[in-house]
Amino acid sequence: MPLTSKPLRKLGFLTIGLFDEADPRRGHESTLEIIELGERLGFDSAWVRHRHLQYGISSPTAVLAAVSQRTSRIELGTAVIPMGWENPLRLAEDLATVDILSGGRLNPGVSVGPPNHYDQVKGALHPDTADAENFGHERVRRLLDCVRGERVTDFRGVEGFEVFSDRVQPHAPGLGRRMWYGGGSLRSAQWAGEHGMNLLTSSVVKAEESEDFAEIQLSHIRTFRAHHPDGDRARVSQELVVVPTDTASPEQRAKYERYAQQRLPRTATPQGPARMMFAPDLVGTSEDIAERLTSHAAFREVEEVAFALPFTFDHEDYVQILTDIATELAPALGWQPAP
Repeated sequence: MPLTSKPLRKLGFLTIGLFDEADPRRGHESTLEIIELGERLGFDSAWVRHRHLQYGISSPTAVLAAVSQRTSRIELGTAVIPMGWENPLRLAEDLATVDILSGGRLNPGVSVGPPNHYDQVKGALHPDTADAENFGHERVRRLLDCVRGERVTDFRGVEGFEVFSDRVQPHAPGLGRRMWYGGGSLRSAQWAGEHGMNLLTSSVVKAEESEDFAEIQLSHIRTFRAHHPDGDRARVSQELVVVPTDTASPEQRAKYERYAQQRLPRTATPQGPARMMFAPDLVGTSEDIAERLTSHAAFREVEEVAFALPFTFDHEDYVQILTDIATELAPALGWQPAP
């Protein structure tokens, strides 16, 4: 089987962490157990999605703080935190704290844009400043400054018995180079590169110069690296929904195929006024998926992946999928678990 020109070096997975409103602890515990399993299987990273006012992880920093105490090696990421819901200084404090607790394993991913359904939620989220909020890249730049140790106040020193710092505390050395931008457009890819971030390429991109998903994603990767100080060495991680069926039961295979078929029509043409393109879900044997990936123009440009787990599957399904990825699919792509 042909391999990519660069064998897969870092293997990650992404989960949304769904839970039942009547029993949220069970769903959160399932997420922790899945990430623990990922570490045992040798995955290099685990990433959590972020959902507000839904039944998925709303506080990824809290979840990853818990995970950090139940794992020892696997890197922990967010894909992604929407900055429109956040205060950059406060978020920087939370991220640095989790990074310290994890021993320097945190990989925060962020994105920009107004919160979903902003007109309905702005009264609760930004009651006094709703119409003045800037949801563009400036919010991420402020976060980067805070994380990287820039001054945030002109006062430092002792006041009574208390000692004050002029930068965010705790300061987590190295975290600034592990900040990721979740971008789906050429402009975002360029901005992330210019600001020294890493790039998370999503399974959703904006159809600007093409209607071929792989070609669009490839153009984002090359634009990002062309504007990054590290050039071709700049880190990019690709996210696609990948569901190997090697050890799946007949019932699981049928469920996986139905899921992919239901989502397939949206991948044919750009969707909505923003002309968003969705990647097809990859369902099949590891051999079949590996062949499809090695013919994917964007996959051939990366050495890191964060394969996304489908939203609505059961815990047992995730166990089977992750096990097949680590033992069958990833080795076929040249990946080897860390010793």
